[in-house]
Amino acid sequence: MSILIDASANVHPSAILEDGAEIGPGVTIGPYAYIGAHVRLGAGTIIHHHATVDGLVRMGDGNQVFPYAFIGGKTQDLKYTGGQPGLRIGDNNVFREYASVHPATNDGEYTSIGNGNTILAYSHIAHDCVLGDGIVMSGHNALAGHVTVGDHAIVAWGCGIHQFCRVGTFAMVGAMSRNSKDAPPYMIVEGEPAEVRAVNKVGLERRGFEQEAIHRIGRMFRILYRENLNRSQAIEKIAASPDLANSPEGREIIRFYTTTTRGVA
Repeated sequence: MSILIDASANVHPSAILEDGAEIGPGVTIGPYAYIGAHVRLGAGTIIHHHATVDGLVRMGDGNQVFPYAFIGGKTQDLKYTGGQPGLRIGDNNVFREYASVHPATNDGEYTSIGNGNTILAYSHIAHDCVLGDGIVMSGHNALAGHVTVGDHAIVAWGCGIHQFCRVGTFAMVGAMSRNSKDAPPYMIVEGEPAEVRAVNKVGLERRGFEQEAIHRIGRMFRILYRENLNRSQAIEKIAASPDLANSPEGREIIRFYTTTTRGVA
């Protein structure tokens, strides 16, 4: 076994690369970084000084791992019984200082992170999590095992999200929230315990949503949270309104609320 390093890669002499690592074109690895034997780094990825990437990690192109971050390694799940679970990471993600991301628990399974995510300092992504694209996790967050986070969600500073919970697409979880239920798509969720407070109007506008779509989401918010209906009644009312039920936002809200296992905030 040998290290496969593309000729265009730039590896500092003090970095440690174990036999079996695969280093793609244009990769930069800084001083005292550590790359494990089963790691594959895609083109243009930057591993800054003193960062660690270890275990069965498949990392795409254009990622950045900042100093003292730990990507991969061994799951902290006490149910781990051996084998080689892994971690898949897409393209153009940023992992800032002291962030940690763990692989799955069971042999042959993966923690999964999509593209274009920003994981800020001291954040933790535990085993078997699934993250989509364009997510921002502010500092000091913790995703417990099996958490799912939808595209373009924002998790603000100091949040904790319980095992098996979901954060919906375009949702915002407010700072220092304690989340033991799902945070629904398009909404702002905040508090201890977290509750749905409002439509994430500013976030949706920044992401290019048209006012008509934001208005539809507002109508569904009022049906769900302001008309004194239980969840089943509210979803039935949304489903009975063709302009809501047939819209992309309506389909996503109906899907999300009808597939929850933890309950929705």
